[in-house]
Amino acid sequence: MARRADEQVVPTRVMLPRRVVDGPARQVAKRLTMALMVMAITVLIVWVDRGGYHDAADGKVDFLDSVYYATVTLSTTGYGDITPYGDGARLVNVLLVTPLRVLFLIILVGTTLEVLTERTREDFRLKRWRTNLRDHTVVVGFGTKGRSAIQTLCATGLKKEQIVIVDPASKVIEIANAEGFTGVLGDATRSEVLLRAELQKARQIIIATQRDDTAVLVALTARQLNRGAKIVAAVREEENAPLLRQSGADAVITSASAAGRLLGLSVLSPSAGTVMEDLIQQGSGLDLVERPVIKAEVGKSVRETEDLVVSVLRGHRLLGYDDPAASPLQLTDRVITIVRASNEPPHNLPPTQSVPRF
Repeated sequence: MARRADEQVVPTRVMLPRRVVDGPARQVAKRLTMALMVMAITVLIVWVDRGGYHDAADGKVDFLDSVYYATVTLSTTGYGDITPYGDGARLVNVLLVTPLRVLFLIILVGTTLEVLTERTREDFRLKRWRTNLRDHTVVVGFGTKGRSAIQTLCATGLKKEQIVIVDPASKVIEIANAEGFTGVLGDATRSEVLLRAELQKARQIIIATQRDDTAVLVALTARQLNRGAKIVAAVREEENAPLLRQSGADAVITSASAAGRLLGLSVLSPSAGTVMEDLIQQGSGLDLVERPVIKAEVGKSVRETEDLVVSVLRGHRLLGYDDPAASPLQLTDRVITIVRASNEPPHNLPPTQSVPRF
């Protein structure tokens, strides 16, 4: 699709979560303190052994001469007007003053070395991240909808390392980094931006953009790059939902209509509205969970299970709990149940099977 001539192109880059480090002022203060300590030690060494040094001006070395000698020596200036002539002073210079000079120079060029080291470290982290990342979740948009989706994913056990956030605002990506998420700065409608998020290896894609037309473009681009990933998108207007499905989205949530229905339900029955809101909020009260059928449930009806089953997923068919075809349960079925929120996995299920699919 052609872009407008005046459209601003957002620079693209991957921003990994940063480790907590001292601020620039604190780092500079630390280095200055270390440099002054090295100089003080050198002055002390020269002052204690001042009898082994010769000053070309007056032949003797006082405290000021010791400070002067330490300064020109550590900075490798070396005017030669004050020199160690005794064997002990020369030995001290070799064993102590020279290492202190090297340490002093390292402190002075520490900023440059740190920048180079940090750049190398970041390149290594980025390369390792790209190598190890697969079957992850890409979230486009870190606004209210995107944050809520991520909270739900994390509540079901998904690690932060398995979530990549794409957003065109640098401040938003910085906030995501501060919360421990990897962010990609750029326009998600561009293929190169989604490729930086390793979307071609992703298992799930959540589109939570502010505009419906942007969501459509993102869905088209994402489906072109990854045919097998599950794409879930949110739109503001219900009339745009069919277009988004045609663009490749597997599920479309109409945020405005959903909020409106919840408002209406809360007016008719505040208690029912509370239950619905409870089901939406993962990890508190009641949770809506999709899980596989366990062996003990095979051959039973949906009403004979310990959990409250509301639907049965059989192949590509979604059967209601009251559908005669839903019972008896089969081993290959998946059931959608309402359970009490808990840190423990549902009844008799291993932890790897307790999280819902999105």
